[in-house]
Amino acid sequence: MKVAIIPARGGSKRIPRKNIKLFAGKPMIGYAIEAALDSGQFDRVIVSTDDEEIADVARAHGAELPFRRPPELADDHTPTVPVIRHAIETCNGLGWCVRHVCCIYPGVPFIRAADLAAAFELLEANGGEGYAFPVANFPSPIQRALKQGTDGRVAPFSPEYVGTRTQDLEPAYFDAGQFYWGSVAAWLSGASPHAGGRTIILPEWRVVDIDTPADWERAEILFQAFAE
Repeated sequence: MKVAIIPARGGSKRIPRKNIKLFAGKPMIGYAIEAALDSGQFDRVIVSTDDEEIADVARAHGAELPFRRPPELADDHTPTVPVIRHAIETCNGLGWCVRHVCCIYPGVPFIRAADLAAAFELLEANGGEGYAFPVANFPSPIQRALKQGTDGRVAPFSPEYVGTRTQDLEPAYFDAGQFYWGSVAAWLSGASPHAGGRTIILPEWRVVDIDTPADWERAEILFQAFAE
């Protein structure tokens, strides 16, 4: 069985009620749920939440909620892997036979069903074990990054690359922060997807990080622009 698990706690502070706040006219979590359903990749699409209002919105968009997330896994400091591990163990306790899980974050309005399919295809092509997830290129070479001293002056983080041509520098990537496919063994091991996971590469314009009201406003402008 392949299961999508969308972790959506209720205690967002920087953007209150972020997971169900309307984004371009739709509750934010709706984009993750609909992409998962549209992808055709999953036997079940579930939401792990501690919040009744989020649960109601998730159901309205087609997700299942076979359990509630316990409070100790719903604070500001809980990492993703323990939340997914709890969901897997709970689902298997219900008699499911979960083999692969995709953790899809709830704040991903730019997610595409085709990317979910492509990442699982990559995972399968490599034996179905470990992780697969999307990344994007850093817009500038990280080897040319600058640091600023207390006196306001800058210096290179990596002086050895000051004279290297940009085209000769190794490309670097950042986590798109949209989803992680993984085998049940990988999730239950507690290993991070970043430790040897395989990646698909997304264009930078389809990767947004929405943590502040300003981020939200910018993302809505981009979303509307690309929808036209």
